[in-house]
Amino acid sequence: MSSTPNLKSLSINNINPRVKEAKYAVRGELAVKAEQYRTKLAKLAKEPPTPPAEDKLPFDTIISANIGNPQQLDQKPITFFRQVLSLLEFPALLEKPEVLKKEFGYEEDVVDRAKWLLKDVHSVGAYSQSQGALGIRGSVADFIERRDGYPADPASIFLSAGASAGVNTLMTVICSKPETGILVPIPQYPLYTATLSLLNARCVPYYLDEGKAWGTDMSAIRDALKKAKSEGTDVRAIVVINPGNPTGASLPEEDVHSVIKFAAEEKLVVVADEVYQTNVFIGKFSSFKKGLRDLQKAEPKTYDNVELVSLHSISKGMVGECGHRGGYFELIGFDPEVAAQIYKLVSITLCPPVIGQCLVEMMTNPPKEGEPSYALYKQEYDGIFQGLQKRATALFEAFKEMEGVKCPEPQGSMYLFPTITLSKAAIEQAKKEGRQPDDFYTLRLLDATGVCVVPGSGFGQREGTLHFRTTFLAPGTDWVGRIIKFHKEFMDEFRG
Repeated sequence: MSSTPNLKSLSINNINPRVKEAKYAVRGELAVKAEQYRTKLAKLAKEPPTPPAEDKLPFDTIISANIGNPQQLDQKPITFFRQVLSLLEFPALLEKPEVLKKEFGYEEDVVDRAKWLLKDVHSVGAYSQSQGALGIRGSVADFIERRDGYPADPASIFLSAGASAGVNTLMTVICSKPETGILVPIPQYPLYTATLSLLNARCVPYYLDEGKAWGTDMSAIRDALKKAKSEGTDVRAIVVINPGNPTGASLPEEDVHSVIKFAAEEKLVVVADEVYQTNVFIGKFSSFKKGLRDLQKAEPKTYDNVELVSLHSISKGMVGECGHRGGYFELIGFDPEVAAQIYKLVSITLCPPVIGQCLVEMMTNPPKEGEPSYALYKQEYDGIFQGLQKRATALFEAFKEMEGVKCPEPQGSMYLFPTITLSKAAIEQAKKEGRQPDDFYTLRLLDATGVCVVPGSGFGQREGTLHFRTTFLAPGTDWVGRIIKFHKEFMDEFRG
């Protein structure tokens, strides 16, 4: 119960209980404390060089490895993208093309792209169509066709304020009653469980197979569906995150086909979260759209009624434009009347951010070989990719050397999700402090090193196992040494 005097209309006791129940560990207690430490470090930097001993911290920087926020961690924006954006935000610059070229290095294709986009959206300060600007949706459709080898229809593509907004829209439409259930992978990105909580719907968890580098386990999925049905849950969809968040796993084509076949048998909507599709280090990305079209081609009519929605975003990959909020989803096999209701729902919020829409266009239609901006674009893109892979490998190699830590080789996305084995003494201390063991470990890690990660319990994990999720976005690898040193001291402290 709230201790606040009842002097206001709203209190913690009378707000929507679904809001209170929703949990989002990525920006939870540890993230809040990390920001408090960041503020304290900034304050200490302004004070005399010898602050009181009790004010000193055992670290001089905060490493926000809790969230996939590339540019916060010094990933540089792609030059072509930002040059075009500058012209979209201030079109008067287009009146001085020679100055742009000679003084600022803007190539002709930058100016041409800005003009083309302005012709489509008129102004980035104006509303677009609720589904997104038509020309931009055309570029997305062309991208999907190049990627998969099958055509895409701009009328079936919805631009969104990041993939998260798309997920919210789709879940809102699918979840029609409290008994509605959605199959969600565990571990999972907590957006899904939080959204289902807000919608008063049911999460139906299915466990990924850690022994198979976090691949899908069809028997686990079938068991989860059977159990949910026995409990009166009306299961309507299955979510697949590929490449995985938090696991970093990249699904092979066979797993993609297996999920689609299962969805066809059980009449489930497939929600394919594919925002990390360019972050693949081992093998290659296999989209669900291509998987479905391949199956339809191989077995005509068998899969014609499968409903698939796939999502992508400008926030991840080598683009990393999280703050601009842009993404899209493509509807495949949906009843036109349902698609019309989805359009109505997105129209309530008028339109996605237009500047984000323009970034979606550039992500899906970057400079091509032979165009003036291509060489720099390719250099920057490849450099970001190689840097991510280098840091992922460094972190993986460090985990291999740490006592009680196991981690699959990084396959994709921006994360590693190692298993940690803690001593009985550490687990007992966690209980005394009223915390889950992985929560206790990660909080101690933050307090000692300034490195903020997320406990595995925030994503879901099998009973009796402990994990944490870390990004490998932070520049350099020296911060990895902080983790190694902390882990050894922690294990020594609670040995026995």
